[in-house]
Amino acid sequence: MRSLLEVSLDSPYSRQSGAPICDNPGHRQAYAGDRCPLPGSGTRHGYPLLVTDVGQNRTSTGGKKPRIGVLVVAYNAVSTLASVLDRIPPDFRSQIDEILICDDASHDATHLVALGYKQVAPELPITVIRHTKNLGYGGNQKAGYRLAIEHGLDVIVLLHGDGQYAPERLADIVAPLVEGRADAVMGSRMMEPKAARRGGMPLYKYVGNKILTRFENAMAGASLTEWHSGYRAYSVEALRSIPFERNSDGFNFDTQIIIQLIDHGKRIAEVPIPTYYGDEVCYVDGLKYAKDVSRDVVKYRLGKMGFTRGDYGTVEAEYGLKDNETSSHSQILDLLADLPPSKVLDLGCSSGLLSEQIRSLGHRVTAVDREAFPETLTRVDEFAPGDLEDGIPPEVGTGFDVVVAADVLEHLRRPELLLEEIRRVLSPRGRLVISVPNFGHWYPRTRTALGAFDYDQRGILDATHYRFFTRRSLERLLTNAGFEVRRRRASGLPLDALSSKAPKNSRGRAVRALQALDRLSVAVRPTLFAYQFVLHLEQRSAPEVVRQGLVEVDRVAG
Repeated sequence: MRSLLEVSLDSPYSRQSGAPICDNPGHRQAYAGDRCPLPGSGTRHGYPLLVTDVGQNRTSTGGKKPRIGVLVVAYNAVSTLASVLDRIPPDFRSQIDEILICDDASHDATHLVALGYKQVAPELPITVIRHTKNLGYGGNQKAGYRLAIEHGLDVIVLLHGDGQYAPERLADIVAPLVEGRADAVMGSRMMEPKAARRGGMPLYKYVGNKILTRFENAMAGASLTEWHSGYRAYSVEALRSIPFERNSDGFNFDTQIIIQLIDHGKRIAEVPIPTYYGDEVCYVDGLKYAKDVSRDVVKYRLGKMGFTRGDYGTVEAEYGLKDNETSSHSQILDLLADLPPSKVLDLGCSSGLLSEQIRSLGHRVTAVDREAFPETLTRVDEFAPGDLEDGIPPEVGTGFDVVVAADVLEHLRRPELLLEEIRRVLSPRGRLVISVPNFGHWYPRTRTALGAFDYDQRGILDATHYRFFTRRSLERLLTNAGFEVRRRRASGLPLDALSSKAPKNSRGRAVRALQALDRLSVAVRPTLFAYQFVLHLEQRSAPEVVRQGLVEVDRVAG
């Protein structure tokens, strides 16, 4: 029998080409040769696709046996790839519908070994892909997952071609997915105490793994025993639902995909796997990797708080209630608590959470927003749909004792027009209560000064804000609109969001100390440290009323 290398050299797919080489027979028929574009890629040979580009071939198991695929990522694995494939258990081979071997432009004969193995092991449904340009560890996975989606697989297992992870555990890895108990399964070397050390994991890697995993759990609100195993399996439907194409092409791809699964509410299971460290070459720069994954989970945490553009963590469309005692919503409710039952108009009510709290104070609330969330109508007395850019809908009526515009003016192109409308619907002695983010806060100042200005999902730099205000520019706008400031208040950073979205064991003295320092800073210099301004305003008195008051004072004096 000829060697694997000899068999591979006879293959027509060993020739060089300008696109990934694929040995799929159906593709060879369709493209008449060994130059095969990635499925669904049209003329974009080897370039990343959006997941939506390949969603048309979705399949459902419909109670049938799920189609299982194994993605073998390989780079310079000429000495280990064949043994990895040999170790796939015989009783599991019959369950595999496709093995995708993705050679990431190796400098050795890895792809020849893969093609040769395909010929000597015809019982395995092997498809070999060779990238003519190195895509990186993450980029190689992206290519494989695109193929899994395109080929209609239901489950895809990630297996490394260097032999670091045990193919003997394939059945254990896929079991939670096949049984419908999970959307992703992570093999963990840390589930069994000290098993990783017994398996040869160096002490510095063991300690680093534990520290990083604990930090990542704290940032992501997770409880995984390990974030850093490369042995894992995914539901292809789960992959289709997350934007994995946006992830890094480097080694932190594995961390980013866990973050995306958590953010999309997917179920993640863990199974114990053995640890093996042999003489394989490690291409990971440990310090860079630690920095990258730490940055990723911090970005996720910030994203869940509303900061960043939402590349990792995203916030819900509904604007939540700010229920911290120093928040703008709490200060608005405090101002309204001293009033007798009043007729209140809540502009830009979102889902009505603030309106609901205002009602609980005994006030009757009419609310306005572009559209109502399902819960809105149960939280207000009356609701009128309307775009505040076009003014206040006439059907809400007039004669309101209080108009609340919480985080509204900054969302409008012409806020002065809305202020005119507010004066129209207010009673003569009516009050306006507003909250507006402070663009003079140190956070946007610093980002602007460093040339790092960008929009966030929430907060001062919310991507939906059209206008930015400092305290001076806000009060000038209100004065020009005919209002007088009666009371000024300020709220600090939303540090409660940091602690409320963290697991309980990560909250503590640090957050409380930051809150105390922030409150002190706001009190000393609100124009720099106030996150939002809350103003209680009244309409400026008409001139004839002022003259009448002067006459009465003169008479008393005389």
